[in-house]
Amino acid sequence: MTQKRVLITGAAGFLGSHLCDRFIKEGYHVIGMDNLITGDLHNIEHLFKLEHFEFYHHDVSKFVHVPGKLDYILHFASPASPIDYLKIPIQTLKVGSLGIHNLLGLAKQKSARLLIASTSEVYGDPQVHPQTEDYWGNVNPVGPRGVYDEAKRFQEAMTMAYHTYHGLETRIVRIFNTYGPRMRLNDGRVLPAFIGQALRGEDLTAFGDGSQTRSFCYVDDLVEGIYRLLLSDCADPVNIGNPDEITIKDFAEEIIKLTGTDQKIIFKPLPTDDPKQRQPDITKARAILGWEPKVSRAEGLKITYEYFKSLSKEKLYEDPLGREFTKK
Repeated sequence: MTQKRVLITGAAGFLGSHLCDRFIKEGYHVIGMDNLITGDLHNIEHLFKLEHFEFYHHDVSKFVHVPGKLDYILHFASPASPIDYLKIPIQTLKVGSLGIHNLLGLAKQKSARLLIASTSEVYGDPQVHPQTEDYWGNVNPVGPRGVYDEAKRFQEAMTMAYHTYHGLETRIVRIFNTYGPRMRLNDGRVLPAFIGQALRGEDLTAFGDGSQTRSFCYVDDLVEGIYRLLLSDCADPVNIGNPDEITIKDFAEEIIKLTGTDQKIIFKPLPTDDPKQRQPDITKARAILGWEPKVSRAEGLKITYEYFKSLSKEKLYEDPLGREFTKK
């Protein structure tokens, strides 16, 4: 049987690197692509020695060429944290517009099935809770988060247009908060921010009064859902995430308990357009994919904390905004 070939963009990122691992494990020939603007080659260096892995250092916002056949394309190239997309807003918009256009063209040329990584951010600051796939969202297109939210919304629209007009095989996964090894510390997302602060002996910073909610899914569960969606017959968007909702304040207390530290929680003003609630309705994923998360938050957090503890001191104090941390 001919080995199937898959292109994974954003391959050196948090989710992309875990997807590379999964497809290698499933026997695919994996072509990773990343411009390394937020990705890290350390996430995939263990794959470079493998015969069935190759890497292209390339920006998908420019023309994408991959020789040979392709069976599947997974588009995971995009800044994904608030610090990233506030720092590089134009690149964020380009990868969700020019990037998806290039990859849709490649998928059409190769007769490949394309799965795109969308996000719960398409729902904005939701007025429906929990969020179902048929909710259209409450997004501010000109606010600070608009560059990310609207890039993903456009990406969905463009993908569906190719599906309906050209008959292209497409899949859309709406990813909710995900965590696990290979996340970057200090990138503005709540979980690595809290653990980074705990490891540095700092107080944990929560925004607003801490009553806003998030729902955290362990990365292995997410990858399983994405894999099942890719191989399914569902072209409509599907939420993949863990519906176990928790307030930010309660989550900060969990991190303090996990890390055995005695820090306080300090509260700062809520950022503009920060979602007050985030919880996926996964009824569709259960029905169509037979999928639901298996890893408890306690179990996943323990694994993730051990990973962060293993990082070098340089990584612990590295910051995308160039801020200075006081080393203790």
